[in-house]
Amino acid sequence: MTKPQAITHYENFPVASLLCPPALRPPIAAIYAFARTADDIADEGDATASERLTDLTAYRMELHTIATGAAPSPRWAQVFVPLAAMLQSHQLPVALLDDLLSAFVQDVQKTAAAASYADRTELLDYCRRSANPVGRLLLHLYGVQESSALQQSDAICTALQLINFWQDLSVDIPRGRFYLPEADCTAHAVVRADLLALRSTPATVALVMDCARWARSEMLRGAPLVHRLPGRIGWELRLVVQGGLRILDKVEALHGASLHQRPRIRAWDGPLMLGRALTM
Repeated sequence: MTKPQAITHYENFPVASLLCPPALRPPIAAIYAFARTADDIADEGDATASERLTDLTAYRMELHTIATGAAPSPRWAQVFVPLAAMLQSHQLPVALLDDLLSAFVQDVQKTAAAASYADRTELLDYCRRSANPVGRLLLHLYGVQESSALQQSDAICTALQLINFWQDLSVDIPRGRFYLPEADCTAHAVVRADLLALRSTPATVALVMDCARWARSEMLRGAPLVHRLPGRIGWELRLVVQGGLRILDKVEALHGASLHQRPRIRAWDGPLMLGRALTM
């Protein structure tokens, strides 16, 4: 099987940053390493789809092995040794970690078939497993379990996933990854050939702008969660929300051109994001 190499990733949003309480940085770092390594297995290097699925199956088995209290194998020890300690010390819900892996498996399968998502319902189910578990794991660490808070966290995480899709159109489509739902494409009379060519047309512009509005509405639906979380986590979340909204600003400013141009957070966006975070 292929062995994923260490990869430096561009990140829009902070991970285990200085705003996190020091006591929670180890579990957050362990969760991030688990998800990042699985993402690398699913998406990086030159492995075949079959090899990726085999590796993800083995990776999933490792998760369930350590969940029983058994020691992990040496292969991904740098991930599963610290994660095993965090499972014990913080009682992390294994089902949420497993959901993340199911989403990575789906990504490999969809990409191999160059398949798209039928509609927003199907895409939201993917977000439920690919993004929402991260927010729920963080709320678990902070001892927040109210149903309304979990729903707001889901809305923020889903929005972040959607924003990532609309930010990365110029990267994903050439790689055979289609996240623009077929029903939305049909509603806007978008021709798939134009998407494959990364060609902006009035129809693709309308489609991308509509999807950006959808992501923004999800983010705004979840944003009140920042007022329910005290101290550092509240400020961390404010910056996460504002980072996502800032990317959407850039997607919308490109007026559909994110099909062939990837907007990014830049250093000079920091003061604007901080100012907006202060006034939330």
